[in-house]
Amino acid sequence: MRDPDRTPDKRPKPGETERLWRTALRLAWFTILYNLVEGLVSVYFGIQDETLVLFGFGIDSFIEFLSGVGIMSMVLRVRRDPNGCRSRFEQTALRVTGTAFFLLAGGLVLSAIYNLVKAQKPETTFPGVIISTVSIAIMWMLVKAKRRVGGSLGSAPILADANCTLACIYMSLVLLVSSIVYQATGFGSADALGAIGLVYFSLREGREAFAKARGLECACATRREGKDNEFDDLNRKNLHPEADI
Repeated sequence: MRDPDRTPDKRPKPGETERLWRTALRLAWFTILYNLVEGLVSVYFGIQDETLVLFGFGIDSFIEFLSGVGIMSMVLRVRRDPNGCRSRFEQTALRVTGTAFFLLAGGLVLSAIYNLVKAQKPETTFPGVIISTVSIAIMWMLVKAKRRVGGSLGSAPILADANCTLACIYMSLVLLVSSIVYQATGFGSADALGAIGLVYFSLREGREAFAKARGLECACATRREGKDNEFDDLNRKNLHPEADI
């Protein structure tokens, strides 16, 4: 029986390729829907419990939802033409996503400073513990699934999308740690410091979104033309180039 986690040593057959693309689309749909639900739940409890880091995490989930729409378009495009350049829709989606990440980072910094000055404390951070734990588990499964599909297809864009999902795990870890620290110790600044921790990842995701919108993938596709061994090189070196999409 074929091990689904095994890195393939040859190109998939046409029928298997179609199945893999269908799986990639299902993963994209799931990412979109999950981020929407996660955003609604996180923002609700963030407002109710006056938890800045959880509220910021929820806004990030909404931004990831917008990004997921662009990723869905990317999967459809790459399925049709692996070496094709970004569509206007994808570029617009990336610019909107990048702008939203920068706005989120600015809002978190100002809110965190305000909370630190006013010694604002959340009512509870227990919902943050639950939400972040669930998010880490689900996002890790998504990372593994996207890497498996991307590796089987030899698709650098899908592998890079897996790395974007990995960034969501890091943000969930920030939420988890800050929530546990406050819940266990009552350290009032833990919530604000956790929000500042989210700023780093928001800025990084924003920069990457604008870099991708500038058409780095087209340059990479051009460099790859005529390289018949791209698929084998990708799997042999286990590359996951974030800048290639």
